[in-house]
Amino acid sequence: MRTRTTTATAAAALTTAVALLLTACGGGSDSDDSGKDEIAGADTGASASASASPSPSASGDGVDRPEIKLPADVKNVFEGTKTGDPVKDAVLADNERMINSIDEAITVDAEEHPALKFYSKDNALVAAATYVQSFYEGGTTWTGSTRYYDREVTLSGDNAATVTYCGDETESYSKDRKTKKVKKTPGDADDYVSYNARMEKNADGVWQTVNVVSERGSEKCQP
Repeated sequence: MRTRTTTATAAAALTTAVALLLTACGGGSDSDDSGKDEIAGADTGASASASASPSPSASGDGVDRPEIKLPADVKNVFEGTKTGDPVKDAVLADNERMINSIDEAITVDAEEHPALKFYSKDNALVAAATYVQSFYEGGTTWTGSTRYYDREVTLSGDNAATVTYCGDETESYSKDRKTKKVKKTPGDADDYVSYNARMEKNADGVWQTVNVVSERGSEKCQP
């Protein structure tokens, strides 16, 4: 299971999330370089080497998308990528990119992670930034493979959709950022997570995630 710090108060988590959005996502001032380095994880010792993300890279829709790369030891596997409906397929593709953008921000040390706010906004962006920051505060990252399955899209008009899906983290493990030591633990019920993501299509044609509700240990995602 991926582990992260849970000791920060809600106010502290929100503060660091906002800081992450203003720095590691490339929207902040250059006046505070020390905070920028801490949040971006530049001094944590995590490997900067990366391989191409498994998310769709050539969308063919003319959108200028930021490149997403994950380390060679990190893999997200997405099942059910094609529904036969081009709109639903586009929603699923950007859902994949959203998930990969979060994991890139967790696992790849860089001053900027533009994909994070390219594919998430509003509540989803703050939640993603808080989640990412918790790994840096805990001195951890993750390695292994996560499987996403039972993915279903419900369209609400032309520019809104809901995606429900499950995540299997039984083969993804916590890794110390400095020592690179991997903590392998036996899989249990909490390694199965259900997600409900609200997505909206922006003016550029990108399906951005605006809100995500998750449940760890979800019964409907158990094998």
